[in-house]
Amino acid sequence: MRLYLINPINPLVSLVNVKESRWNRYRVWKPLGLLVLAALTPRDWEITLIDENLGVPDYAAMPQPDLVGITAFTSQASRAYDVAVEFRSRGVRVVMGGIHATMCRPEAMQHVDSIVTGEAESVWATVLEDARLGRLREMYEGQPMDMAEVPAARNDLLKEGYAFGAIQTTRGCPLNCSFCSVSAFNGHRYRHRPVDQVIEEFRSIREKWVLIVDDNLIGTSASHIARAKELFRAMSQAKLDKRWIGQVTINMADDEELLTLAKRSGCHGVFIGFESPTAVGLEEVGKKFNLFKGRDLRQSVRKIKRHNMLVVGSFIMGLDADQQGIGRRIAEAAHAYGVDILNALFLTPLPGTRLWEQMKSENRIAANRFPDDWKYYTLGFPTAQYKHFSWADLLAEMNSCDRSFYSLWWVFRRMVGNLLHRRRPLLALVGNLSYRNNARLARRAYNALDVLSPRGMRYQE
Repeated sequence: MRLYLINPINPLVSLVNVKESRWNRYRVWKPLGLLVLAALTPRDWEITLIDENLGVPDYAAMPQPDLVGITAFTSQASRAYDVAVEFRSRGVRVVMGGIHATMCRPEAMQHVDSIVTGEAESVWATVLEDARLGRLREMYEGQPMDMAEVPAARNDLLKEGYAFGAIQTTRGCPLNCSFCSVSAFNGHRYRHRPVDQVIEEFRSIREKWVLIVDDNLIGTSASHIARAKELFRAMSQAKLDKRWIGQVTINMADDEELLTLAKRSGCHGVFIGFESPTAVGLEEVGKKFNLFKGRDLRQSVRKIKRHNMLVVGSFIMGLDADQQGIGRRIAEAAHAYGVDILNALFLTPLPGTRLWEQMKSENRIAANRFPDDWKYYTLGFPTAQYKHFSWADLLAEMNSCDRSFYSLWWVFRRMVGNLLHRRRPLLALVGNLSYRNNARLARRAYNALDVLSPRGMRYQE
């Protein structure tokens, strides 16, 4: 039996396709979920794993598979459906999983033979056996996994083309941000893999740099922090010789031992969601966690950076609380906090989130010609009706933010500062130039689109 596992590209390829720009290899990572499913696939299945970010193959010229499995975030959904149509027209059965199929079940079922909702590992063996016997069901409902049963990813299937390896050590997030679908998909309960299994998988990753894709690596409670410390100690003792980057919450700065252990284990940078420079904005998105204990965010960032770790700060613009000038205000906040890299995003209502339900009930979903318009749900395009901004206004705010933070002068200043403090100057420079280039590509994408047309991606007047 021949199986194709496919990670579709977003149709706006100029933003992510590795072949479009050498910088994009620093902004894409391996489709980890497919690599894990490959590890759960019996050996009598011949597996071909295709990541379209590395290039879209000529599927018609390839051997015909018996089954195609596709995963997709919302921004990949329209391309996923196109891939499904291509294979189904040749009589190949297609099963689709991932967060979009889970949150938009009726839509996804119109385009594929079968969907898998939730965590696919729990039902993958059944899917394959049913496919083998020709009795594939329309839907399989995956359940939250015991993380001890999640196998190491088949990293041998994708050996080249990535700047970063990838690994997952936890699932679930105890926070409940209105714009995030993680808790809806993986739940609020913080689940973690056994440390020894994580160490063994790290050893299978060929890349020197590794992205830990956990939505919240360190968690928020004392027990979560204790587990993170255990992991970092084991990573250090194993002498993995890996340099890693992970997503954390700002409370990482509160524990000096945690910071020391993270550094020793190979941490070179952390991604932190600041979300909004205002207290009312944080309350709007449900990120009150950042307001606890009257936190001084600048001092928190400094504590992390003292351990020779870079800080990437993420902010969202287009909140109801935002006013004109939010782009400049976000850039100023990022400067004030001392983050090394700024990741500014548009408020985007993703299916499955409280934000989606709210905006849908208020008839504020503007990019709504589905499934084609899903390609704009990258967080890099306006997609809703915003309280204080037309789309033209919001694009101008983003342009103002990027031009301020990523001006050559500020890039130079950050590079010099990191060089003087011996704080990953090369990594900081690559990160800044990558984000600066991505901002340029985004502006090109806006200009290439028919944004003034009365449908699709349009400016709202």
